[in-house]
Amino acid sequence: MKQITATIFSLSCLLSTSLKIFCQDRLSGKTFATRSEVIAQHGMACTSHPLATQAAIEILKKGGTAVDAAIAANAVLGVVDPEMCGIGGDLFAIVYDAKTNKLYGLNASGRSPYSLTLDEFKKRGLAFIPSDGPLTVSVPGCVDGWFELHNKFGKLSIQQILAPAINYARNGFPLADEAAFYWSSLKNFINYPNIADVYLHGGKPLQRGEIFKNPQLANTLQKISDGGRDVFYKGEIAKTIDAFMKKNGGFLSYKDFTDHTSTWVDPVSTTYRGYRVWELPPNGQGIAVLQMLNILEGFDFSKIQFESAEHIHLFVEAKKLVYEDRAKYYADMDFAKVPVDKLISKEYAAQRRRLIKMNEASNNFTAGDSMLNKGETVYLTVADSSGNMISLIQSVFSLFGSGMVPDGLGFLLQNRGRLFTLEEGKNNTYAPHKRPFHTIIPAFVTKDDKPYMSFGVMGGGFQPLGQVQILMDVIDFGMNEQEAGDAPRIDHQGSSEPTGIKSNGVGTIYLESGFPFESVRALMQWGHKVGFQQPGSYGGYQCIRYDPANKVYYGASDPRKDGMAAGY
Repeated sequence: MKQITATIFSLSCLLSTSLKIFCQDRLSGKTFATRSEVIAQHGMACTSHPLATQAAIEILKKGGTAVDAAIAANAVLGVVDPEMCGIGGDLFAIVYDAKTNKLYGLNASGRSPYSLTLDEFKKRGLAFIPSDGPLTVSVPGCVDGWFELHNKFGKLSIQQILAPAINYARNGFPLADEAAFYWSSLKNFINYPNIADVYLHGGKPLQRGEIFKNPQLANTLQKISDGGRDVFYKGEIAKTIDAFMKKNGGFLSYKDFTDHTSTWVDPVSTTYRGYRVWELPPNGQGIAVLQMLNILEGFDFSKIQFESAEHIHLFVEAKKLVYEDRAKYYADMDFAKVPVDKLISKEYAAQRRRLIKMNEASNNFTAGDSMLNKGETVYLTVADSSGNMISLIQSVFSLFGSGMVPDGLGFLLQNRGRLFTLEEGKNNTYAPHKRPFHTIIPAFVTKDDKPYMSFGVMGGGFQPLGQVQILMDVIDFGMNEQEAGDAPRIDHQGSSEPTGIKSNGVGTIYLESGFPFESVRALMQWGHKVGFQQPGSYGGYQCIRYDPANKVYYGASDPRKDGMAAGY
């Protein structure tokens, strides 16, 4: 079986060059680039869809701030990529404000229903929260997040900002490749109310290039544009969702909406070889990036070649260590004590690093209890002419979220509640009015206390892995931002999950096409399992880097998505 797998990988590696342009690199002998970086002086927008990127640039040209443009882009993405994001989901952001030279973090994730209890799940005999349907719905935080961001950093009116999204929803747009590919998944939700009326044409999914219109969503966005945040959380929209959930066996209520608040938080950080990397504290998984970087910083990658077995092995072993901590500790910090400072400390990383064995795959890592006791998503980034930058991520979680489309509103409610565990006594155990563990994480990098890079990687639990790989590609392996996004990626499945799913030991390393056969063979000899995944399994990435010497922005966009970087 190992020989068959290795042979398949060898063939895959030969085919992979059709996607890459190879040039010289100081460490690996090659870098990867499907396109040039976009370079602009006045503003930059990088999103996962060209129409959203164009909307952001239009707002910037009208004098809007980076935050104004990001909201406009996010609203458009909710129209053109509803399978991934929209006003039925949650939002997180890190904003760099040039006036104060400070980073601000926003947690705009929603909470579970007051009236849904752990006992209710027990009565139904459920070991895990369902992946879709009414039991998995939590309060959508996106709209409140827009208004929090706009109130603090906005300039143009909400009417101007939401106009592009309303236009596309009302007058239509051609379905792009990625959305068309995922539209086939609607068959899994066809029995849920309103799905067919909103998203199907003649009972069939739309195809690539066909025009999709969503007049219900256009009307909903217009109400938000005219009436503001409270229309969604205290007005007609909240009441409609309350009635819809009651009618369809759900628990989300009007009170859940009226009591909803976003939270401004201080981003947390660690250093990595002279750069400072910033993430948001839990209930998200951002600090996993910081933990992995702290562990990997102890290895000299100037002597380790990109794509080598040593590179892959160390990366995966660090991930295994960190994800055991992630499963045990990461949760809503209003309900659980999460030792963030200790988890992201250099001292803790040094202790954990000692558990890694060179040339041997581990299958028994656990969370660092004794040491600690001692002591489907869219990402976008925008920068404006004043030096402000925003790193924003937003999602309904799984493809098409919960599948629940409230009557007449034209959008899907998220299924974030499925990421709670139903095991009692855990940090992430389900409770009413509690934020679930979250996968979506924006990131930011500073150098010498100045903005350096705003970036993120979409892809559920893969996101910390994707972010660490981008940073290593840039910092350790000397790639530019576009090359780092195009380079082949590593995924690993098999760590314990915050939902209560247990680790399956050594797990499996999934390598995107492009890794050499010699590395695959060595990894298998060291005890790793190596396999394939679908091309869409390795996330999607957007990035803006600021060059203070020339005062210009560099933009990069992942070729795995429909996205686009543009500037002016």
